[in-house]
Order: sequence, then C-alpha cells, then structure tokens
Amino acid sequence: MKTGPSSWGGPSRKRVLVTGGAGFIGSHLCKRLLAEGDSVVCLDNYFTGTRDNIADLLGDPQFEAIRHDVTFPMSIEVDEIYNLACPASPIHYQFDPVQTTKTNVHGAINVLSLAQRCEAKVLQASTSEVYGDPEVHPQPEGYWGRVNPIGLRACYDEGKRCAETLFFDYHRQHRVVIKVARIFNTYGPRMRPDDGRVVSTFICQALAGEPITIFGSGQQSRSFCYVDDLVEGLIRLMQTPDEVTGPVNLGRPQEFTMLELAEKVLAMTGSRSTIVHRALPADDPVQRRPDIELARKLLGWEPTIDLDQGLRATVDYFFGLDRRAAWSNDGS
Repeated sequence: MKTGPSSWGGPSRKRVLVTGGAGFIGSHLCKRLLAEGDSVVCLDNYFTGTRDNIADLLGDPQFEAIRHDVTFPMSIEVDEIYNLACPASPIHYQFDPVQTTKTNVHGAINVLSLAQRCEAKVLQASTSEVYGDPEVHPQPEGYWGRVNPIGLRACYDEGKRCAETLFFDYHRQHRVVIKVARIFNTYGPRMRPDDGRVVSTFICQALAGEPITIFGSGQQSRSFCYVDDLVEGLIRLMQTPDEVTGPVNLGRPQEFTMLELAEKVLAMTGSRSTIVHRALPADDPVQRRPDIELARKLLGWEPTIDLDQGLRATVDYFFGLDRRAAWSNDGS
C-alpha cells in the first residue's frame, strides 16, 4: 500500500475512482466523497447510469467524468477504487446476461489489476443476491447461499459470487487491499423509473394511477435501506484498517412484505391504484434480511433512516420527475 499524502491536489486529498459512478448509488457516493474533500473520477458507460445523475457535480473542479466500460482495461492513477459497475435490477441485468457476467468478472479483473498497479485500496459492491433464495434467515456473512447457477438470475448472482472470489484471490496472491460489501435492497432518489425494482415500480404505478403489480402472494419479504445510509456504510468500510476485508452485510434489518410496502406507498401518495397479482418470477427469493452484527462491530454502522422517512423523500423525487415530464410535454 501507498504511504504518505496523495499528490492529486493537496496534502490530504485522495483521488478516488467510482466505477458505475453515474448510477443510482454511484452518483450519491460521488457527491458524498466530494463533500469529504476527495478528488473523484466517475467512470460509467451509461447503460443504466445517466449524466443527469451527476449533472450537479460536473462544474466541480475536483470531479471528472469518463465514459468507459469496465470490461476493458483502465489506465488511470488513483488512491482508492469503489467498484459499483454493474446493472443491478433484473430487467437490466437480464437484458444482456452475457454482458452482465462480463461486467462482473472482467470488470473485477480490470479494477483489481488497476488497484494492484496503483497500490490502491479497492472496494467491491457485492450483493445480497450471493445468498440466493436463502435457507438461513436472517443472512449472516458466513452463510454460503443457495443459488441456481443456470437460472435467469445467475448472470448477476453467480457473476457477483465470482467477483468476490477474484477479490479474495487477488488479496491472497497479490496482496491487494480489498473490501467487500454485500448490499441489500437499497432505494432513494435517482432510481430509474423503469428499473423494475419494487420501490420505484410501486411509486411510479401509484403516481400514475395504474394498478400496483405484486408478484406471487405478496407475503415475500425484503429489507429496505435508504441510499444515504448505504453510502455511509461503504465509506466506513473503505476506511477500516487494511486487514479488514469483509465481506460485510450492509442493509436495514427491518423486514416488510410486498403487501405492506404497497400499502405504505398507496397511503403516502394518496393514490387510488388497485393491487393486482402476477406469477412469481423464477428463483425470486421468498425472504431477504441482513444480519448486520458485523457492520455494527467493525464499522460502528447501522441505518438511521426508517422506511417512512426514506419513502417520503423517494416519492417526492418521483413526483418531481412526473412534474418535469408534464411541463416538457406541455412545451413549458
């Protein structure tokens, strides 16, 4: 590892690369890192990320945006890397499953090779999907999971599992300083309306007065972490001593059924949308909730924003998108 100050713009300023930095979580992370005093390089191919997400950062002299795909090698000098590059919603990662696997595997190799050359710390944004449809509840980091390796979700689930393997092998073989975060369901402003994730889908359907679509009985459960809490956890994990590698679960341990979430969204939006049920997709987990004792112990971290508070901010964001779309359509 490097020792001593960075030379990127001051005695204490780090130069930080965020792959997938124009995405939902990545854009929030870039903004927070700039606020921390770092110099930030956002790398994104804009498959699911957008320049709108980082528009308010482009005028900052300490921010740089590069259009690039992580499946190709990168030539850049950095002190830290957050690897968030990968479509994370089923609609997007199943659109081109081969490319999703390449993004996870080739992307991991490329960021790890860069970290090895630069002697940079590198954090992998892994996922609760590595646990599959779990037989252990809640899921601790020591649980190896139950994943279908040939199913429709495998490009993402197994891709992320392979990326974790690569991170730990680079750590053992090449002494790269790694951090692995397993991210559970995260929501908040800048989610895409068309990403197919349950929070954004329910809100958009409710605001449009369309039926709210619930797959299966609606009794399957998830835990929802607001994006600001998640970003705080990622930064704290990156700041841990080099010997702390993870994996570390990051998520809010309170659990809600899909029906409970739909009812909250309906009440919050005042929508008269009805609820309709559709067949449950293949390999969709029945329940998902993180055990975050390790995050509490190692990071002193746990979420502070409850679902009602976070949903309100997210509803306001999507309501603003609807208003802007309406003005645009009126020619205003």
